[in-house]
Amino acid sequence: MSEDSRRRAIHDLDATVRVGKHGVESVAEELAGQLETRDLVKVKFLRAARGGSDTETLAADLAEAAGATLLETRGHTAVYER
Repeated sequence: MSEDSRRRAIHDLDATVRVGKHGVESVAEELAGQLETRDLVKVKFLRAARGGSDTETLAADLAEAAGATLLETRGHTAVYER
């Protein structure tokens, strides 16, 4: 996939996983499951999840917990691939 087509795909992606007050551990399995059938998954980090952490830290923690690769963070969203 070229860089331009990847950026377009990321931009057009809707967030299908939302991380809330229960944290990244509660959605790690969901993210891993979605990545079995999709190339990319966008995750939204809600205010309740962020608390005292920043999105980049939470996104990295989720990647590790789900065995995924973090592609990018932007605002309060992150994009992952297998």
